[in-house]
Amino acid sequence: MKQTASPTSLHHALDTDRIGRLLFHLSMPVFLGMFVQTMYNVMNTIFVGHNVGPLGIAGLSIVFPIQMLGMGMGQMVGIGGMSLISRYIGAGRSEDAEKALGNGLSLGILISVIVMALVLPLVNYWLRLIGATDEVLPFARDYLSIVMYALPFQILSLALLNYTRAEGNARVGMVAMILGAVTNIIFDATFIAWLGYGVKGAAWATFISQAVSLVFLALYYFNGNSFLKVRLANLRLKMAIIRPMFSIGVGAFVQTVSGSLSAMILINSVVHYGGDYALSAFGIIQRIFMFAIMPSLVLAQGAQPILGYNYGARRFGLAMKVVVMAFAASTILGSVMFLFLYFIPAPMIRVFTNDTELISVAVGAAKFMFLGMPLLGFVNVGLMVFQAIGRAVPAFIVAVARQVLFLIPIVLIVPRFIGLNGLWLSFPGSDLLTTLLVTSLVIPVLRGFRRQARSGEGDPDGGLDSGSGPETGPVPVTVME
Repeated sequence: MKQTASPTSLHHALDTDRIGRLLFHLSMPVFLGMFVQTMYNVMNTIFVGHNVGPLGIAGLSIVFPIQMLGMGMGQMVGIGGMSLISRYIGAGRSEDAEKALGNGLSLGILISVIVMALVLPLVNYWLRLIGATDEVLPFARDYLSIVMYALPFQILSLALLNYTRAEGNARVGMVAMILGAVTNIIFDATFIAWLGYGVKGAAWATFISQAVSLVFLALYYFNGNSFLKVRLANLRLKMAIIRPMFSIGVGAFVQTVSGSLSAMILINSVVHYGGDYALSAFGIIQRIFMFAIMPSLVLAQGAQPILGYNYGARRFGLAMKVVVMAFAASTILGSVMFLFLYFIPAPMIRVFTNDTELISVAVGAAKFMFLGMPLLGFVNVGLMVFQAIGRAVPAFIVAVARQVLFLIPIVLIVPRFIGLNGLWLSFPGSDLLTTLLVTSLVIPVLRGFRRQARSGEGDPDGGLDSGSGPETGPVPVTVME
């Protein structure tokens, strides 16, 4: 007999003062799922690198900024919706949470259709704009022309991943990502290594794997196992839902868009200062970076529904505890990743290629680009704080700061004086400046949590023993500047 989730089971999942245990409980499935998900993005590059060559890797690198745009749209709908859903649930407003879920799905479909209509007729134009040379363009075109049709799968999968986490069920997202990753690796081996389809094979493997992930997530919501339900009436877009969803999610979108924009500028600069080999090295370092940043992203995503729930329930003592623990853990993990990647980058790079010249260029780039790794966990958790509590303006500022305010200006200026190494140094430089900005914005938030906890607006210990929570007057779920 099928078992359905209930408000009681959800209350048990998020309503606890054991923040460390809960953070681990929600983060581990995210980590496992994200690890495998990242693996299949990396496997595309590995198979292409060994079966097609450096130009194939360069082609995937050219397409990467456009794929980032799709990821940003999914994160915009997903994180914006997750912020609303977790706070609605914490406030005891499950019907409004379901409205946010339905509107998020409709918005994801609408956005994906619009973007496909803009990109597909002009594939060569966009690839040339990013920086594709005559040698790289055929590989990039073959890949983009196929993966763009998977955009609806990508956006909706990312949205539903965030919504399952918002209701305290991170395992569903983990299984969905693992299924997609395993599917991708199997079809990479089949299409690229066995059948020799090259970058087209990598594209079809991505298409199929994203469809599999979406089907699994959709079944979770339609087979009666989810706490929140997808209802037909909630699919109709409503500005009362879309406006706050956009105001929070736009930070995540702009962060990814700015990352895509900076990637375009970086690609053009890399080709200008180092040529196609430097571009291939940059593509390899990007894939390694996806692994390196994973621990802090996992902690931020695991902490967001916990912080949103406790903030919505006015448990400011626990909210502060979530933030402090996430900051500490992400910084420690980032430092460990830095030590590994800075001192022994070559073994990781050799996974992608046997070309000795390419390995030499990539090792040189890694020595500079990973210098700021210990700081990135702090930045990611800081962004999560503002998204979780509905602070749209600082979330937006933090989202755009690293790429737009700091990285792009440094990339445009410093390499003019010291060449390619100046381009690689732009990464730790922007990491340091962004960390200083996040620190100045987060400190007042933590002081506010402490002040409200001490003043009695929520028990400093969470109020769990006294029965406080949504019934005692939840924080209004609005966008707070």
